[in-house]
Amino acid sequence: MPIIKTEGLTYVYGEGTPFCKTAVDNVDLEIDEGELVGIIGHTGSGKSTLIQHFNGLLKPTSGKVFIDGEQLWKDKSRLRDIRFKVGLVFQYPEYQLFEESVYKDIAFGPKNMGLSDSEIDKRVRESMRMVGLSEDIMEKSPFELSGGQKRRAAIAGVMAMDPKVLILDEPASGLDPKGRDAILAQIREYHQQKKNTVMMVSHSMEDIAKHTTKILVMNKAKVFCYDTPVNVFHRSKELEQMGLAVPQITRVFNRLKAAGVPIEDDVYTVEFGKKLIMRLLENR
Repeated sequence: MPIIKTEGLTYVYGEGTPFCKTAVDNVDLEIDEGELVGIIGHTGSGKSTLIQHFNGLLKPTSGKVFIDGEQLWKDKSRLRDIRFKVGLVFQYPEYQLFEESVYKDIAFGPKNMGLSDSEIDKRVRESMRMVGLSEDIMEKSPFELSGGQKRRAAIAGVMAMDPKVLILDEPASGLDPKGRDAILAQIREYHQQKKNTVMMVSHSMEDIAKHTTKILVMNKAKVFCYDTPVNVFHRSKELEQMGLAVPQITRVFNRLKAAGVPIEDDVYTVEFGKKLIMRLLENR
């Protein structure tokens, strides 16, 4: 059974006004439990609107959303419990920090879930460890932290709720290359340890190619495709036609193939490209 399922999901902004716009158009989608999904698409493709339906921030104009087999919005008395299954980290989540200490900020979500003090403490410490924050900053004000630490603290606050699905909207946005690589590596480690479903919106094809098991491509409010990275980047020409920049390594190997180099595989990571070149050189 899929952890997330949509049937004919449609959302229209400003319905009934001259400014109405369909942001998500008749989307049928099934996301299996345990996947690490990358979501890509140009600005205005419907990515952010789509993910906001998964924890009930937006109510569909039409269609249905199912979380762990339960339909959102069918029974409003169940809405709060279903929402706890999906943790959503917005872009620049550090702007949402507000408590007087890092500990209290990370504990805010678990406390609202009605957990015991001992369970809250356990979750705070575990989530801090997962995002690479040392316990000696627990009593610091979150506003004393560096930009990267604030980002980690905000993500830890959602992880501490132990959602079945963790969704991150541009988690590496605005970070320097070192900070971006660190955040993405920690998200991947979290996925490997918890075995939960993780969804990550990103404009970086390189990041999506390197870290995900499935890729969802949105285009003009519809799902263009949802498949493995190798199958998605096999359609690199179509992606480029819709304004998406495929990984640089993919473009390089596409040119090599066009020049007659005997490359059969689709290359979307530098590491795989390196292995392929070494294999070709050994067979000369």
